Amino acid sequence: MSFFNNAKTVLQQNIREYGMYIALFVIMAIFTITTGGTFISSRNIVNLVNQTGYIAVLAVGMTLVIIIRHIDLSVGFLGGFLGAVAAIAMVQWHFPVYAAIPLTLALGILAGLITAFLVAQMKIPAFVATLAGWLIYRGAILVVTESTGTIVIPDETFNAIGNGFIPDIPGLEAFLPGVHKLTLIIGIIAIILFVISEINSRKKKEAYNFEVLPNDMFIIKLIFMASLVGGITWLLAGYQGLSWTAVVVLVVVIIYHFITTQTVLGRHIYAVGGNPEAAELSGINVKKITYIVFGSMGMLSALSGILFASRLQSATTTAGSLWELDAIAAAFIGGVSPAGGIGKVAGSIIGALVMLSLTSGMNLMGIGISYQYIARGAVLAAAVIFDVTTRNRGK
Repeated sequence: MSFFNNAKTVLQQNIREYGMYIALFVIMAIFTITTGGTFISSRNIVNLVNQTGYIAVLAVGMTLVIIIRHIDLSVGFLGGFLGAVAAIAMVQWHFPVYAAIPLTLALGILAGLITAFLVAQMKIPAFVATLAGWLIYRGAILVVTESTGTIVIPDETFNAIGNGFIPDIPGLEAFLPGVHKLTLIIGIIAIILFVISEINSRKKKEAYNFEVLPNDMFIIKLIFMASLVGGITWLLAGYQGLSWTAVVVLVVVIIYHFITTQTVLGRHIYAVGGNPEAAELSGINVKKITYIVFGSMGMLSALSGILFASRLQSATTTAGSLWELDAIAAAFIGGVSPAGGIGKVAGSIIGALVMLSLTSGMNLMGIGISYQYIARGAVLAAAVIFDVTTRNRGK
């Protein structure tokens, strides 16, 4: 009985964190059954990961923006516009890819800093400032593409970011034929590093007499996460392996997870979101944090535009449409609180997977786009209601 009591207690105390994983599991299980297993096939999972990439990157940046109690509506069309700038730089200005990408990222940072100036210095509400950006960047896309329309990108290196896969280890073709060996090795290393990290974190908490999970719950958590990573790794390895898009997303998540959990900057971001006035009084430069977060959001918008343009192998006039809403929805579903100060980078990735899983599953079932929007809206509403309910219960 103690096992079930421990499980019940842990679930109640961590319902915000575990709720999104439960939701993703339920959604994937439902679509796996209703599509006769097609949804969980290696090919579909690889496509799902690649389709999630550009939204996942945006969701990471949006998570930090919402944590400090702001919102950014301009990120969608900013990403679409900067994707077009990258295309123009390579096609019309004949920039090499290694120059076009840093240029695009730098322009994204500049755009984010301009937004931060309006919000932090001019005291314009973020909703209004970024809505102005939404309109400006929407017009900018039309301006840069009006003479040519869709800009086709012939650069193979650039296009490989959105469509290519990491190479396999040569000479091992006879071992597990049809399976991407390097992807398996990366997955195994990831599992080992995760287990070591969790054990070390537990030991540090115990050393300072912090509360930790009961031993049985801790072991179950390790087994569950290892099985999840192992299962996804096996599916990806069954069809061409890990894509470069997935690699980019993983790098972004690792960097931002480290910043938010292991650095002074991360603690300051959460402090500003928890109570800006108290943070200011304690010596934290709230304006500086605002500049950093919005500058980061601009850079990730540029990266999102690059991923999308690379995947399509072109820049289009409609790029960026509704990206900001998908990113905001992914952040909320991933556990970010509208009240600020709460949220995790990893959660935003789960939120993005939930949104894209809904779209992919309903497409496989032949459900119309109108019902897809209704379903996604209902999931978002449920996530916010869940947040409000858990916060009120906590009080």
